[in-house]
Amino acid sequence: MSFTLWFTGLPSSGKSTVAKRVENELVQEGIKIHNLDGDDIRGKLHPDLGFTKEERGTNNKRIAFIADLLNRNDVSAIVAAISPFEEYRDYAREMIDNFILVYTECPVEVCKERDPKNLYQKAEEGEIPNFTGVNHPYQEPENPEVHVNTEEQSPEECKEAVLKHMREKGYLEEKRDEHSNMNEKDKKKVRNRLRKLGYLK
Repeated sequence: MSFTLWFTGLPSSGKSTVAKRVENELVQEGIKIHNLDGDDIRGKLHPDLGFTKEERGTNNKRIAFIADLLNRNDVSAIVAAISPFEEYRDYAREMIDNFILVYTECPVEVCKERDPKNLYQKAEEGEIPNFTGVNHPYQEPENPEVHVNTEEQSPEECKEAVLKHMREKGYLEEKRDEHSNMNEKDKKKVRNRLRKLGYLK
């Protein structure tokens, strides 16, 4: 079953970092998947687009179309895009059958500290117009499937939260307990051994 994981959040909130970790895990599990990074798509397919609300909407709609096309051809998709407006995220949700929205929450102050290109500072100095989090709004998702906080959670913890949701919803198989096939006699032997070693009381 193909699906689209759509990561949304402020610039430098950790979207791409978490998305890449999830992608690596899914590849290891044998999932056929393609990463549609928002900046990469914008730069290669439509560099003429600006950053007004309408142009951002156009960008999101095009990404949603590509993700849906991949899904229809049995390839899952990962999208990491700011996608600041609820109406365009809803558009993607309506277009894509198996749509999973992941909100990577992070305070703007922390995003500024992480910003490797100093884009927040440039926006505050008036060099960059329509920059989300400074002079352009970001609407927090009301009902994301997965909500992580990258200030409080490590990238690994965020990744596990995403994978946990996917397993619960049937997109991935549950991890098998390697001891699940042990009979009661074997389990008792292991417990007794652990007691002798002092690990159990």
